[in-house]
Formats: sequence, C-alpha cells, structure tokens
Amino acid sequence: MKALVFQGPGQTAWQDVPDPVVMDAADAVVRVDVVTICGTDLHIVKGHVPDVTPGRILGHEAVGTVVETGPEVRTARPGDRVLVSCVSACGRCGSCREGRYGQCRGGGGWVLGRTVDGAQAEYVRVPFADLTLHPLPASVDSGDGVLLADVLPTAYEVGVLNGGVRPGETVVVVGAGPVGLAAVVCSGLYSPGRVVAVDLAENRLAAARSLGADATVNAAEEPERLVEDLTDGLGADVVMEAVGVPETFEMCTRMVRPGGRVANIGVHGEPATLHLEDLWAKDVTVTTGLVDTYSTPMLLRMTAMGRLSASPLITHRFALGQMEEAYDVFARAADTGALKVVLGGARHDEVVAPLRPSVRAP
Repeated sequence: MKALVFQGPGQTAWQDVPDPVVMDAADAVVRVDVVTICGTDLHIVKGHVPDVTPGRILGHEAVGTVVETGPEVRTARPGDRVLVSCVSACGRCGSCREGRYGQCRGGGGWVLGRTVDGAQAEYVRVPFADLTLHPLPASVDSGDGVLLADVLPTAYEVGVLNGGVRPGETVVVVGAGPVGLAAVVCSGLYSPGRVVAVDLAENRLAAARSLGADATVNAAEEPERLVEDLTDGLGADVVMEAVGVPETFEMCTRMVRPGGRVANIGVHGEPATLHLEDLWAKDVTVTTGLVDTYSTPMLLRMTAMGRLSASPLITHRFALGQMEEAYDVFARAADTGALKVVLGGARHDEVVAPLRPSVRAP
C-alpha cells in the first residue's frame, strides 16, 4: 500500500510500505476512506516531537471501513464504517478506568502516527479497536466524522470543559486555527455572554465570526485592550490558548480576570514563562491537557442529530494520493487560507461551500 512516511526533520515521502496486519487480538485493520492533517503533524515533520522516529507512518484522524479484526474485538466487524479516534485506550489501566484515555498506561494514549504507524495511508492497524473505533451513522458525513477524531473533542475537553465555560461569561480564544475555531463552536453550546477570537490572519478571524464569535481582533492590534474595554477593565472569565507559542500563552494570562481560568490547548515546542509575580494573588486557574476523547460518543450523537457540525472548517479537499501536495497547502496556511485539509473522496483542491452556522437551534 501507499503511506506518508516520516523520513526525519523536514522530510516525508508518499511511498510503498507493507500492508498492515492484525498483530494483537484487540487490533482491527481499517481501510482509510477519509483522512486529515493535524497541526501536530507539522510539529512532527519539523522534528519537534522526538517520540516520532524516521520510518513512522504519520496521521491520527481518519474515517474508514473495517476490513479485519482480531479475535478479542467485540464492537466492530468487517464492513463497518467507523471513526478512528486519535486516542487509543486499553480500557483496563487506572487511567482508563478514570476516563483519562490520553494517559493510558496499558499501551494506548496518543499512539497513532507517534509510536505506531498512523492513518495517512491506504490502510491502518488500529490498536484496542473496541475503544478506539466508533461506529459512524449513515447520517454523518465523512467530513463531519473525521473532525470528530481530534479537533472537536480536543476543543471541547481541553478548551471548553477545562476552562469551565458558563452561561453569560466572556470567553476569549487566542488562535483561530482549526482547534481554536472548534473551541468557538463548542463554547456556544454553553451560552456564553460573548466569545472573542484573536488571530493574526484576517481570513481566520472572518471564519471565527461566521462560526459564532461575537468579536474578533487581530493579535497585532492590542487584543488585551479590547478585552479590557469589553469587560469594564475586569478581564475575561475564560481564556483559551490555541496556538502553542510562549507569546500567546503569556498574552492569555494577561487577559484573564481575577478568579478566571486559562485553558491551554496549544501544543508547545518550547518553554513559556509563567509570570507568578503578577498572577500569585489573582486566584487564576491554569489547565493543560491531552485530549482523552471520552466526549466523542456524545459529540457524535449531537452531530448525527444535526445539532453540531465542524465541517465549515474544511477548506480544501484532495485525493488520498496527493498527500504531499496537501501538506504543502496546509503548511502554507497564511498564503492558501487553509483551515482543515481533508484527503479522500473528492476532487483535487476542492474548496467547499461558504461557512455556515455550525450549532443549530432545536
């Protein structure tokens, strides 16, 4: 089969590799129908994730069809259309029993495209298939489905739930990439008073407004002053960091009110300073986290009922064999306007319909 293989920092190749096979009784092999590229994949290609060694097939977000299962798999059968979650879970260790699947101690966690071969391929071996695969209802489009593999649960769990978004509050999302925009969408489920999006790219700020942000501000134009004006000098109740650089994390800690919450979602590749000399008396809560995906079944139900959709985030579609071209478009998002790039089942570089509201009223 063909797959995208990491060759070392700055190098990948779409090349022939052996077909995956069931290696453990709890495995499934899935034919990849739709796959996407994550910002974390770009960190890997740049050499920022040392766990990923040359020779690894990348990718951890896919929708596909089960073709083979091990003897211990109970909830998936060949022919089933499934969502492949970015997090695998043994279901037996202490972390899994607490629903902290991202911290699985039994061989799971974020392994696809990191410590085991991933889903940017024609086929993928999925460990712990019973908890990693989710049946995909016929009513759920593959584009909506693939965004439930990582983007939506990450924004919901690590951003909205960790940040404790409540009705009437002021929420600021710093970084209007795919996860930040998904955080705007998911914040709307809790009826905040206002949602403010911050980014450097005007097309992403426009997307944020289309997805429910009440106000947007360019990061170069004193967003802290806007937040101060909107809150009568108090600061935001919840600030989410969805970029992963020291400057934006420190900006978040300056925009939060006393007693507020800073939820870090971004993947950081270098240290950020925590200014305790300013924060020690403010009773501020700072949270971090890797997504656990315990919310995926609920988000999937909402999607199937038409109450939630992140498909407006998909700006470009490619055939699966155009993986290297898709990476180039995604990596140059400032020039191409790419938000989420999806491969499989569509013509080359198809730009989808204009953004539409993603949280639908009952």
